[in-house]
Amino acid sequence: MDREKLVQKIIRFPLIVHKMTNDLLLGDFRSIFRGHGIEVDEVRLYESGDDVRAIDWNVSARFGTPYLKIYREERDQTVFIILDCSSSMNAGGLVRAYDQAVLVLALMAFSAEYAGQPVGALFFNQKITTVFPSRKGSSHTMMIINAALQASLEGNNSNLSDALTGAGRLLKRRSFVVVISDFQSLGWERSMDILCRHHEVVAVRINASENLSGAGLVSVTDPETGATVFMPTRHEGFRGFWQLRHKEQQDKWQARCRQAGAVPLSISTADNVVECLVKFFKHRS
Repeated sequence: MDREKLVQKIIRFPLIVHKMTNDLLLGDFRSIFRGHGIEVDEVRLYESGDDVRAIDWNVSARFGTPYLKIYREERDQTVFIILDCSSSMNAGGLVRAYDQAVLVLALMAFSAEYAGQPVGALFFNQKITTVFPSRKGSSHTMMIINAALQASLEGNNSNLSDALTGAGRLLKRRSFVVVISDFQSLGWERSMDILCRHHEVVAVRINASENLSGAGLVSVTDPETGATVFMPTRHEGFRGFWQLRHKEQQDKWQARCRQAGAVPLSISTADNVVECLVKFFKHRS
């Protein structure tokens, strides 16, 4: 997808976000980006149905009856977006993985802005290339989106682990972190574990469609390693193997994200990004 088409799609996003707040309730929509604060507001008696994980065991032991910690809600929870700008994001046909990634970033940024939350971002390939401090305002949102549109996709062996670690060091308060990548990187799991301990994380995996066209013998080159393989796409057995392999990788990735505490969201180059994210927002609300 060329830049002009991407821009035309993004221009409509503010209207889409406005419609989303009508489909959901405004309060529910805003709560998507808000978690529980880390400061204790009060302690009260435990009541049936309360979350037992919030019991203050010290106070309960002192008075001989269960007491519950009530946390003050953080009104401004930063929305922080981590974007993969490595060569492997060039994967895909008319629509690249990176095209979908930019659309996800733009819709997330507009949604956070509409909810009145500060937005920040970090771009990476082999290393962290660009960092936007978390701020409010439409001009700041557009600055992040324009930078994503103009980013050059380069660098072999993208370093997702360093990007996750870097974001964790930048964010001083609990934040809503959106990681947008194809996750074609090694050794990111431990860094994801650590990030999820302190922040609410949504992992968005962008991947080329698992459905092959059946065009015959097709050569495919990995943009990060330069390795080329030939795929017999007309062969029914190969297409079945390809889809099975894709599903196994997808299931493994989702399980690892959930193990870390992140919410996995998979989007392919054949998907409608808006529909995928609207479903995501509705599920979270």
